[in-house]
Amino acid sequence: MKMAECIRTVYLTLMLLYLVLLGTAHSTYPRIRLSHKELWQLNRTWVFQGHGTASLQPQTMLLDEGHGRLYVGAKNTLFSLSLDRVNTQHREIQWASTESQNEECLMKGREKSECANYIKVLQQYNQTHLLVCGTGAFNPTCALVRMGHTGQDRTFALEEDSIMSGRGRCPYDYNSPSTSTLSRGELYIGLYTDYWENDGAFCRLNNQTYTRTERDDKQQLNEPKFVGSAVIPDNDDRDDDKVYFFFTEREMDSEGGNKAMFTRVGRVCANDQGGQRMLVNRWSSFLKTRLICSVAGPNGIDTHFDELEDVFVLNNKDGKNPEIFGLFSTTSAVFQGFAVCVYHMDDIRAAFNGPFAYREKPEHHWTAYEDRVPYPRPGSCASKVNGGGFSSSKEFPDEVLRFVRSHPVMYRPVFPHRGRPVLLQTETGGRKLTQIAVDRVQAQDGQYHVLYIGTALSCWNSVTLFSSLLDDSVVLKVITIYNKDTDTMEEVLLEELQVFKVPAPIREIIISPKRQRLYVGSEAGVAQVALHQCDLYGSECADCCLARDPYCAWDGLTCTRYYPAGIYTKSRRFRRQDVRHGNAVQLCNGLQIEDEQWQRAEERLVYGVESNSTLLECVPRSLQATVLWFLQKDGEKHEVRGDERVIVTSHGLLFLRVRSSDAAVYVCQTVEHGYVHTLLRVSLRVLSGERVESAIHQADDGEAAKSALPCPSFMGPPPDPSVSPKARGPSAVSGPHSRLWYKEFLQLIGYGDAQRVEEYCERVWCSDKKRKKGKRKYSPPSGERRGKGRGEENSHRAPRHTADT
Repeated sequence: MKMAECIRTVYLTLMLLYLVLLGTAHSTYPRIRLSHKELWQLNRTWVFQGHGTASLQPQTMLLDEGHGRLYVGAKNTLFSLSLDRVNTQHREIQWASTESQNEECLMKGREKSECANYIKVLQQYNQTHLLVCGTGAFNPTCALVRMGHTGQDRTFALEEDSIMSGRGRCPYDYNSPSTSTLSRGELYIGLYTDYWENDGAFCRLNNQTYTRTERDDKQQLNEPKFVGSAVIPDNDDRDDDKVYFFFTEREMDSEGGNKAMFTRVGRVCANDQGGQRMLVNRWSSFLKTRLICSVAGPNGIDTHFDELEDVFVLNNKDGKNPEIFGLFSTTSAVFQGFAVCVYHMDDIRAAFNGPFAYREKPEHHWTAYEDRVPYPRPGSCASKVNGGGFSSSKEFPDEVLRFVRSHPVMYRPVFPHRGRPVLLQTETGGRKLTQIAVDRVQAQDGQYHVLYIGTALSCWNSVTLFSSLLDDSVVLKVITIYNKDTDTMEEVLLEELQVFKVPAPIREIIISPKRQRLYVGSEAGVAQVALHQCDLYGSECADCCLARDPYCAWDGLTCTRYYPAGIYTKSRRFRRQDVRHGNAVQLCNGLQIEDEQWQRAEERLVYGVESNSTLLECVPRSLQATVLWFLQKDGEKHEVRGDERVIVTSHGLLFLRVRSSDAAVYVCQTVEHGYVHTLLRVSLRVLSGERVESAIHQADDGEAAKSALPCPSFMGPPPDPSVSPKARGPSAVSGPHSRLWYKEFLQLIGYGDAQRVEEYCERVWCSDKKRKKGKRKYSPPSGERRGKGRGEENSHRAPRHTADT
């Protein structure tokens, strides 16, 4: 009896723990959750893992649509991957730090893992070359890499004669934050320029000049963390182009005490040459202001998200008015929260064209500067748009340079579009949101932003031990919908994608709207993921409409990619899509009535054991659907609401103790946006407890008589998979000489992973000597021993319905 009790106790404990964890791990369910194996089986993802056993450790990635390549700067290596399939036809350049660099690095007290060449800067220098910079074992180095003209093949080589010092172009430490962008042959970069990371600066480098922020000027930069940068034109005059930097920094509060963290946007003129007599090789146009991302709270006190994690610049056709998406986190020790705020360039430009900030002393409050402002306006560029009176910043009057150096802060902050975040997560289940990329998608009822957000595990606790259940370090696919009537935002979490087999923090996300693919970097490798897979949602109109995916629409036959009017207009009159409301009842009314659903619903016959636990599993394709259970008995239908003995869980109907009176037909239905869908009809038959106990006693007595194998005698060859346990019938488990009674019994009542429980119980109840002796008689194949983990389930296909004990 010990073995049967062990099996029953272990499985019930694991099942309850599994259900509890799944019910509490995340406050917001994705509609579809796909494991790495499922993505692979669907041909939706490909992963490049490099060579050897060492982790890839990508530091930066660069998308080159013209050459059809993805460049990945990693540890000691630069990779060139195919945009069509990243794990084929790759090329690489080995660029490790020299032996002398490594020795010097170790002598300075650094660890061996730090003394490598981590590629941190990767920019397209011109049509044929890349600019590549690496840490060089704390001795930064840069070089040019030839990639050839568009259409040329197999050209990928480091030009040895181009190697130069990378100081001021690349950080010393691979963990040091930095951001860079390149325009017209000039590198604009935010980084710490020194070994000890005391000098944070924004710099511009070319073959002739080196321009940067003031050294040791905390008004300009104070402990900055560099996040993003972009060149954004104001108009058609290229001399008026601006470079924007996004960063966080410390700010003294009004009492001159504790330092607060603020997110900033800084701006310089792309053609800024510095001053002639003062601000020589220093920016003459550097200004900054605060980016606000907050939620209104009680008593007028806002909750601010002040730590900028990532920024994404979503360009439009002319490039002058992109939308800026900022991914923020709180710096509060009370709770962990994340938000996404969207900023328009009109609001950013208005802040820089507004009043300057002024305060007499650091402990004073900031006020608007109301005295005379010199001409030309400090922070403006030497361009025709600004009057054309100055051909270079070197011609600006000293009064202008003096003013901009003492007044680098603007008084008005930049508020997000509509004054609030478009996405807010305050309960993340231990996840940290790390990266963001955005696609602009035209749907039938309007234009939508699809957000792709990378995550990482931010804490380690008891729940983290079950990371395989939590699917940490994933990519979230989210849309946000604004309701004009209520002035509110709705967040719709469409998909949760586990793009890597081994969970690892997401470090980079690059999107290719042209190829409709996402490229994701982590220590586990570089993954390529299709942005959408419409046939995943199902083969019915309602399934497609309920998905609310702006990429997809029902075309009359199946769920396929939606194209705006004028593109692939075949069968346009059949297209159905409702991203805003997901109203399948209205759109698909009459296409399938409830009686037809009833006839098409899957039917299952399952067994329960009297006084034991049984789970009637019913997991809908959509995790956001509400599951309802109905009992059909004696021609009547009643909803099962649950009590202290029967629990309605997110994974099915759990009977803690089955009674003979529970034998009936149970119907599993889902409700989503008012649409009712019948998934499953389960016929539950309850086996008598006395009958099962008798079978167990007979098996125990028969096995005890076999003194050669008293413990592991249940380990026989697996049953014939072509014959179901139900077909073998109850007699298969009742024979006193059956060595398979225990496996047959578990399969009879629907439990498919008997081998895992068997191994556990064997370790608990069997001595080493007996276990080894048993294994010599029979050893199951390794694949059978392993069983299936949660990541191997196929949640995207037909719903899974099983009964367990």
